Amino acid sequence: MNYRPVVSRRAFNVVGCLLLLAASVSFIGCGSSPTTTPADSLSACKMTIGSKTFELEMARTSAEQEKGLMKRDSMPENHGMIFIFDKDRSQDFWMKDTRFPLDIIFLDHTGMVVSVSQMQAYDLATTSSQGAAQYAIELNVGQAKAAGVEKGQTLKIPDAALYKTK
Repeated sequence: MNYRPVVSRRAFNVVGCLLLLAASVSFIGCGSSPTTTPADSLSACKMTIGSKTFELEMARTSAEQEKGLMKRDSMPENHGMIFIFDKDRSQDFWMKDTRFPLDIIFLDHTGMVVSVSQMQAYDLATTSSQGAAQYAIELNVGQAKAAGVEKGQTLKIPDAALYKTK
């Protein structure tokens, strides 16, 4: 006599649905990355840059700075990111996994614009400050020029974005 377990049709359907759900979840999570990073994951501040005011996410930690604007599809026109470093020094940026072109404004500790450059999406070439900088601000491409930002200008760093010693 062969052993045949008694399983109701309903229990069999429930198990099947659970397996299908588990397979779907693992497929969706496997190899996919979020297309946008929520802006609320970083604190933000408002900053007047030239003739415009921008909402800037603040990247303070090395992990936040390494991630930057990677893997986002876009950024609102009046938004950006400010990278806050501990002191003036040559700063180097690249566009790994950054899906849209950016302007980058390098500022020293007084807020003086050290240099302004444009960076292309996915470009692995290094864009360096043309002098010692403590801050870097990334904006959508063309926004620095539209706001009238030029080397030698002094911008007011918002209190919230000033480097704070621990």
